[in-house]
Amino acid sequence: MAKPLEGKRVLVTGGTGSLGKVLIRRLLTGEMGRPKQIVVFSRDEAKQHFMRLDYLNKKAATDEVIYRNFQELLAFRIGDVRDFHSVSAALAKTDIVFNAAALKQVPTCEYFPFEAVQTNIGGPENIVRAIREHSLEVETVMGISTDKACKPVNVMGMTKAIQERVFIEGNLDCDRTRFVCVRYGNVLASRGSVIPYFHEQIASGGPVTITTREMTRFLLSLNQAVDTIFSCLQGAKRGETYIPKVPSAKVVDVADVLIGDRKIKKVITGIRPGEKVHEILVSEEEANRTVDRDNYYAILPILPEIAKLAPGTKTLRKEFSSANNLMSKRRLEQLLKLNKLMIGDRLVEEGEMLG
Repeated sequence: MAKPLEGKRVLVTGGTGSLGKVLIRRLLTGEMGRPKQIVVFSRDEAKQHFMRLDYLNKKAATDEVIYRNFQELLAFRIGDVRDFHSVSAALAKTDIVFNAAALKQVPTCEYFPFEAVQTNIGGPENIVRAIREHSLEVETVMGISTDKACKPVNVMGMTKAIQERVFIEGNLDCDRTRFVCVRYGNVLASRGSVIPYFHEQIASGGPVTITTREMTRFLLSLNQAVDTIFSCLQGAKRGETYIPKVPSAKVVDVADVLIGDRKIKKVITGIRPGEKVHEILVSEEEANRTVDRDNYYAILPILPEIAKLAPGTKTLRKEFSSANNLMSKRRLEQLLKLNKLMIGDRLVEEGEMLG
């Protein structure tokens, strides 16, 4: 099978985040082909500096390591998806775009909703606009979305849902570019997720705080998230959204497994503003245009000009909810051990080191 990134110029917006680090590490292995260049596009120079040091296997260095930046396989570009001119310049010599730039913390987006709009909606719109207005020869743009975009109840989910629609509509405006999306649930050990939070509470002797005993969440590793991205890159048609077939778990079971035999109390605090008891990856409405793709579901675009659902095609028919296919505590423990989330006093994120 041809490797889709062989000789390509790749841009990763928000590339210094938890997902971005693992995505970059996997891109550097060449499993999807050896890119001509990989550019990390973000606005935080400090995060870029430390990521560059990881790549160079250095613990410390002066800022002179930035010289010859754009001659390197892994290059770094300061910019902001909110700024059209910044985005246009970054896209000028790009073949493939992974848009991971986002405001993703639910409470932050609730307190600063328009900030979320500018990043999570305005950023994608700038990408589409730049390709359209400058007739850029970008081959593929992939939007990174979340289960919170499905039947959203919080600002983060609402803005991510519109991001999906902005990219889907981009297929009508940019004939030479394929716009696709991936949507998945909670990523184990990513910044702001529940497992590092539980680890911190356990390390300090508790209590471990649980919102409700009924709450469930989809769980996947950062590498599974990247697997989804790569599968979408290889197989998705214009306007499609890829969904991984991942299991889910009760959050209280996650706490129990992490606590183990320690004498640490659990406290029920009540559901927080903007939270759901159960998350959904495919809604009931979307199920009627969702098809099976081996380890994934593909949601076909809502726009009839793009969708190609042949008569008689078998579709999902019901929503894909975290309330279903719950893992047992034993299976959950195996999953956490497999991802090294129950070992040692310090939680090391997947992708913390690029080497």
